[in-house]
Amino acid sequence: MTQSTQIDQDTSCDCGAVRLHANGRVVSMFQCACQNCQKVSGSGHSSVLLMPVDAVRVTGATKSFTRPAESGANFTRHFCPECGTTLYAESSRAPAFRILLAGLFAGSNDWYAPNQLIFSRSHPDWDLIESALPRYETYRPETPA
Repeated sequence: MTQSTQIDQDTSCDCGAVRLHANGRVVSMFQCACQNCQKVSGSGHSSVLLMPVDAVRVTGATKSFTRPAESGANFTRHFCPECGTTLYAESSRAPAFRILLAGLFAGSNDWYAPNQLIFSRSHPDWDLIESALPRYETYRPETPA
């Protein structure tokens, strides 16, 4: 599933030491309820968007942390070393994309419209998500080309 949304937005970490500019087509918007996203968001899911690598520009020094994901991929989060705000993430499963949290654009993210919930197997009942949203136990199955 692809999205047709185009964005051209600036944002920053909480302290302003790192700036992020996203300019281009949003490839996908979704909710992720994996347990790592729950830890990072402090909620039952993260609201995520994917953009091509060349559509995301980061200015300022970041720090990163890489961990193995359930898929077998390496998952890397990039964050501000001063305030800890997560700025973007990368997966070795999809190296052509940057993973951004929709909340980074708070106050100007009315365009965000998720099209699925992934890792629904670990989604807590107390975290209310639109019931009509397609749900997948892990990742959405790949669509044959």
